[in-house]
Amino acid sequence: MGDRPDKHLKLSVRGLDCPACATQIESAVSKLSQVKSASVDFAGKLLMLSYSGSEQSILAQVQQAAAAVEPDVVIEKRELSDSVEADHDELPWRRLLVGSLLYAIALLLPGKGYWWLFLPGYLVLGGRTVYKAGRNITRGLLFDENTLMSLATLGAFAIGEYPEAVAVMLFYEIGELFQDMAVGRSRRSIAALLDLRPEFVNMLLPDGAVRQVNPDEVSVGATIIVKPGEKVPLDGRIIEGSSWVNTVAITGESTPRSVEPGDSVLAGYVNQSGSLTVQAMKPYSESTIARILNLVEEASARKAPTERFITRFARYYTPAVVAVAGLIAVIPPLMFGQEWQQWIYRALIFLVISCPCALVISVPLGFFGGIGGAARQGILVKGANYLEALDKLHTIAFDKTGTLTQGVFQVTSVVPVGQLTQDELLMLAANAEAQSNHPIAASIRGAVEATSLTAAVTDYQEIAGEGIICCVDGDQVAVGNRRLMTRLGIEPAQVESNGTVAHVSCNKAYQGYIIIADALKPDAAAAVGLLRNHGVRRVVMLSGDREETVAAISDELALDAYYAELLPDQKLAVLESLPAQPGGLAFVGDGINDAPVLARADVGIAMGHIGSDAAIEAADVVLMTDEPARLATAMRISRKTKRIIWQNIGLAMGVKGLVMAFGAVGIATMWAAVFADVGVALLAVLNSLRALRA
Repeated sequence: MGDRPDKHLKLSVRGLDCPACATQIESAVSKLSQVKSASVDFAGKLLMLSYSGSEQSILAQVQQAAAAVEPDVVIEKRELSDSVEADHDELPWRRLLVGSLLYAIALLLPGKGYWWLFLPGYLVLGGRTVYKAGRNITRGLLFDENTLMSLATLGAFAIGEYPEAVAVMLFYEIGELFQDMAVGRSRRSIAALLDLRPEFVNMLLPDGAVRQVNPDEVSVGATIIVKPGEKVPLDGRIIEGSSWVNTVAITGESTPRSVEPGDSVLAGYVNQSGSLTVQAMKPYSESTIARILNLVEEASARKAPTERFITRFARYYTPAVVAVAGLIAVIPPLMFGQEWQQWIYRALIFLVISCPCALVISVPLGFFGGIGGAARQGILVKGANYLEALDKLHTIAFDKTGTLTQGVFQVTSVVPVGQLTQDELLMLAANAEAQSNHPIAASIRGAVEATSLTAAVTDYQEIAGEGIICCVDGDQVAVGNRRLMTRLGIEPAQVESNGTVAHVSCNKAYQGYIIIADALKPDAAAAVGLLRNHGVRRVVMLSGDREETVAAISDELALDAYYAELLPDQKLAVLESLPAQPGGLAFVGDGINDAPVLARADVGIAMGHIGSDAAIEAADVVLMTDEPARLATAMRISRKTKRIIWQNIGLAMGVKGLVMAFGAVGIATMWAAVFADVGVALLAVLNSLRALRA
């Protein structure tokens, strides 16, 4: 028997207020024997788990492993209806108020040099921090922020810097509070950005009454009512009513779309005018908006190289800074006879500044915001690693049909040769094709008004691979390719065209021809230009279509190369043969028959076909609007997100390095060190919020 496939769980992590703890919990859970992979997203308070065994057993093991790191953390199964929220805690405000009052009293009392005057304020402000530090030390966690801050402030007490010890703890708690508020605001901003889950569904009952129910309670086939101003709660098909719908939540398009009976509507659309009666086609859990929300949340499990680097960097940075602090405290007094108190104070500054919170919080939060902002533009990015990779692409290979072209055959030219006009020739062919289901027939019929197809069609005969012979109002009409004309003894015109040519004869007299072609998407040319502006060096096309058709489109779009008449396995072989270049290779396809190529590319990008299951499953990035130019938008969001993240890294390391240098020579105080730690983390978090605005 083969190995059983891994199972997956999405777990909420409540009570997690320390980014270092998030990393430690991730490491502890990853070491469990049944766990294949684990990823903790501090910004989203989410644990993504791949495991084997029973769900109940793994939940108990994960909770135990998390509690060994942080006893206050609660791990529980994430439900579909759960939203991203910040933990609410009113106690910090009370602690700050009482602690500040006690500190002010100690400063005003005579004899302020006595340590015990400052002890009440210190215990109120920092008691919880010291308690956590002691608990963590017993667990071998020596380098978290609680331990470092406790050692620094207790050390300040030991050398007689009582007012400064309390002040540092006060400003540390204030900074932590505002930092938590900023992170909470980020979570709520992302949640609000993607808060598209309908609160209720107006379900039409068999007796004609309408009852409001939970979206999860509606079964496939049920009839629902969507009133003006309401969100469409489920994917469905309109059976009555017409309206304008706002699709911006799904596609990023600001222009409303007209819908009428027979049209499909997706969960997340907003009905703007008339009342709609809709038949539910999928349960809520499989609706487009539910999948979008899940994909955005789960993207946090796929970390970008920058995130992984910062995590590794933090493991070594803090111990290294603590070691330097120890050397600063010991070497000058022992080797050069310097004053112990002075150098211990300078070492304490290093302890305060050694926590890498600004990096550990702001980097993943920046990627989280970038992914959320992209989703708001109708671009689903399935991981921070793919978002980061988008900015570095060297080569992009496009499929043709449905990607660069519309994938719908249209009449592009009508050329009469006999006595018929263009309209008469087109109408004759459309009447002859009235009974055919062939795509070419459908495109010819689509070029005329359906109500005008009133001719009597008899003796209908469809010849596979050639065309149609029938009688239209008593005249024998043939519509088809050159082989059909030759069969009837008719010499058709010689036509050089990249499209499909349908020749038309009437009573065995040649009347002319109609050209049907797959037109380029309106933004295809602009997309290629924008990609080149974003630094893409090579744009190529892989297609199963005819050589002449592919060549013509390649010339029109000024592509670097094209490969025609490819079967799916040949597409994969060609993709693998493309020269490897720094920056990576992306493939853009329709996500249905291009799955192997999408999976092989460094970044697989699918046209979403407005809710296609196959597209969403196959690719790393999904463009929900089917517009190739949105790929340039995705690259722009990637570039902006990376710029914000490197701003945060530069800010954190620059300010910390500067304060360390000033502290080592005796210029900076512990207050400056607190700003360099907590203040910079707060600024970095606020800067990360900019990634939400795509």
